[in-house]
Amino acid sequence: MEDLFRALPALLKQFDDDDNLRESVIFAAWRKIAGEGLREHAVPARLYKKHLFVAVENERWQKYLKELSGQMIFKINSALGQASVTFIEFKVDEETVNRERQKNRKDLIDEDKMREIALEQLTPKLRRAADAIKDDNLRYQFLLTAGSVLARKDLMKKRDKTED
Repeated sequence: MEDLFRALPALLKQFDDDDNLRESVIFAAWRKIAGEGLREHAVPARLYKKHLFVAVENERWQKYLKELSGQMIFKINSALGQASVTFIEFKVDEETVNRERQKNRKDLIDEDKMREIALEQLTPKLRRAADAIKDDNLRYQFLLTAGSVLARKDLMKKRDKTED
């Protein structure tokens, strides 16, 4: 999983003009930086330019995370190898946090199935881009990351259509 996370900066640079992909990569970085415990109480909700909006469970979490925002920005940007986030705004939105908790519990699938889904999403352009990566393991991790992001994007589109 760590190798997969290390491939995110290359993915971000490769598809810099894709706002949806950028948001997905930054959300993934947030989740990695936040860790298991914090993810239960704070959920990335939206990215506007370099301004990250995070839904938090209550005012106590909002205050606590506001104090840590500088560190979080530094860690996200360091992980991504570029200044992708310049400000984090924490909004109390218990409904969004609870919805994300439920979704995470409902969407749990085993790793083998996730790999299969991710690899099915790969485009010829992504495969050609990956050919430039000499290290076999890193190339595979890059393809898994890219496929996972595309699968997530596709899933979000499907959910949006069913919610309409």
